[in-house]
Amino acid sequence: MGEIDFPFYISILRRRLPYILLCVTTTTILALIVAILQPRIYQSSAKILVEAPQIPVNLVRSTVQTSSVGQLQIIQQQLTTRDNLVRLAAKLNIYAGEKEQPTAENLVKNMRSRIIFEETELSGGDGASVFAIGFEAKSAALAAQVANELATSILNSNQKQRTDRAGNTLEFFDDEVKRLDDDLARIEANLVKFKNENRDTLPESLEFRRTQQSTLQERLISLEREESDLRTRRSLLVETYMVTGKYPTGEPLTAEQQMLLDLNKALADQLTVFSETSPNIVALRGRIAALRGKVVPKKQEGTETKAQSGLDLQLSDVDRRIDAIEKEREQITEKIASLTQSISATPATDIRLNALERTLSNTQTQYNTAIAKRAEASLGQQMEARSDGGRFSLLEGATEPQQPLRSKRRLIVIGGVLAGLALSFAIVVLLEILNKTIRRPAELIQMLQAQPLAVIPFIDTPYEQRTPPLKRRLNSVKRMLSYR
Repeated sequence: MGEIDFPFYISILRRRLPYILLCVTTTTILALIVAILQPRIYQSSAKILVEAPQIPVNLVRSTVQTSSVGQLQIIQQQLTTRDNLVRLAAKLNIYAGEKEQPTAENLVKNMRSRIIFEETELSGGDGASVFAIGFEAKSAALAAQVANELATSILNSNQKQRTDRAGNTLEFFDDEVKRLDDDLARIEANLVKFKNENRDTLPESLEFRRTQQSTLQERLISLEREESDLRTRRSLLVETYMVTGKYPTGEPLTAEQQMLLDLNKALADQLTVFSETSPNIVALRGRIAALRGKVVPKKQEGTETKAQSGLDLQLSDVDRRIDAIEKEREQITEKIASLTQSISATPATDIRLNALERTLSNTQTQYNTAIAKRAEASLGQQMEARSDGGRFSLLEGATEPQQPLRSKRRLIVIGGVLAGLALSFAIVVLLEILNKTIRRPAELIQMLQAQPLAVIPFIDTPYEQRTPPLKRRLNSVKRMLSYR
């Protein structure tokens, strides 16, 4: 790579210096005009103090858990919404002095660019901080008015936001308590209804029913034993009458009478095993008939009637008692069956009862929790109503600024100068690219593709030296045209 030919480029700059001066001068003048026409901008700011909760959090917890910074960011987004900015511009006549009213889209963009939010943390670690809300305007009074309006909107929005959120929280828990109260009443009614419908199978009476079942079973066994004794007695009465011709009166029986009674008992026992045609049964009946003929005396008419009457009385007493035992046994049997059925159904009833009681317990727990939360929400609402839960307060209102903001005129002028230099250099480069004249030995070597012995530069005559540059430039152009 060859060395840079600085003298050649410097000569180009000297030759093109009028173009450079013309471009730089033009852009600088335009930049000065723009800078002079720039209006003065005033900025006014209001300071808002964000205080920590006035009541310790461990005593009363606020229902608004959003941090102060988070609340301010939310309010900032709300303030800079399209509708709010259009409403603010219309309320304060911000664009009243404009020749042409901006469109809603341009108005929103312009308003957002002119609103300033700044945050300053305070030392001390108590969570307090200061926010500055500012506005830029062409008028000092308008800047202060808009800044104060924005600060007022922030304070009102913060108070409304906190009280509304606390009120919504309390309203939510009020509705929750009412709903759970209705659920409790409904579940309790269902529980009472279920217990009334299944009172015979409730688990709390299970032991009583089992004890009652055992008592009835013992009573049933006792009745069966008593019935057996009564039936034995009745058979004894009948057999005694058949043997002796009279009912038992307490007199001792003879040996033949006792034997006849024993044979009748044996016959009764054998009939439970053998049939009537069995040899044993036939033999027993024969012995009983023979012995009865010997034992039973001839009955007298009056005596037989008296004995028959006494026997009937005793048999009727026995039969009446047996009937009473039968009825009582049927009742006990039915009751035992009912108790058995209720005992069998108790596990299913217990499962359903546990489900209802568990639902009641869970609902009661939720109800108690909702009551406690409602109490906390009520305290939180009272705290927010008194602005003790982290409030915003106006620390310093916006005032009319005495001096405008530092203007950007210098930057505009410097930008114009730099733009002129860039434009002039671009023009110079373009002219040099379009100029195909051979001005250096290197260009001649590149065109001929050969190394010349010597290069004779252009020598001005005394006349040409006295000729003005512009005329001399025209003469050189003519010479070039004549050579061609």
